[in-house]
Amino acid sequence: MGIHLDQVDVRLPGVDGQLQETTILEDITLELTQARTAILGLNGSGKSTVLRLLNGLMTPSDGSVTVHGIDVVQQRKAARRTVGFVFTDPLAQLLMPTALEDVELSLREVEADATQRRELAQDLLAAAGLADRMHHSVYDLSGGQRQLAALTAVLAVEPSVLVLDEPTTLLDLRNRARLMERLAGLPQQLVYATHDLELAATAQQVVVIHDGQVFACGGPELVADYHQWCVDGFPGWDQL
Repeated sequence: MGIHLDQVDVRLPGVDGQLQETTILEDITLELTQARTAILGLNGSGKSTVLRLLNGLMTPSDGSVTVHGIDVVQQRKAARRTVGFVFTDPLAQLLMPTALEDVELSLREVEADATQRRELAQDLLAAAGLADRMHHSVYDLSGGQRQLAALTAVLAVEPSVLVLDEPTTLLDLRNRARLMERLAGLPQQLVYATHDLELAATAQQVVVIHDGQVFACGGPELVADYHQWCVDGFPGWDQL
């Protein structure tokens, strides 16, 4: 079924007494049907806003967003169950003192028995390579361990779609490699915004967002073009 954005605009109201709205996204129409989609764009281009539309963290001013047949605006609760979201900084979503408690919290949606939740959380964290760190404070974990813990908590409720906002930004090379290996083995449809061109090149579909609009959409060969546009300017756009 895929993910469909149809003529989506996102506008924010003026601040500090200003009446003029700020346009964040304009006329975004996309069909994301591949197992892996990378969204590329400069800082401030609007790529993170696109991600937030997919599970209702942001609402379009105009247009529609449909994920696997679910209208994200009209069926927000169902969309949240279908779409898991992993933030750039895992501490933004690790709400409990330890990774084990955080995964248990997620599992409350699918498992009523506390003993079963604890056992399942332990199994999931062990599978993620965190067996010896699950009882430690999340503040004592490395950046990579935090990211894996956050990912495990999101995946615990088995969403159909996983959305990640710059998942490798805060990671060193070792933890980046671990995360990429983990993502490669997931059955979910993945959509991720990234500045990591190596990660982007592993996607079957690549979307370039520039100045709040879709600049290009294609296969992984688009990554090399994007790199060149970042160096030379976006054709027909930055020269205006």
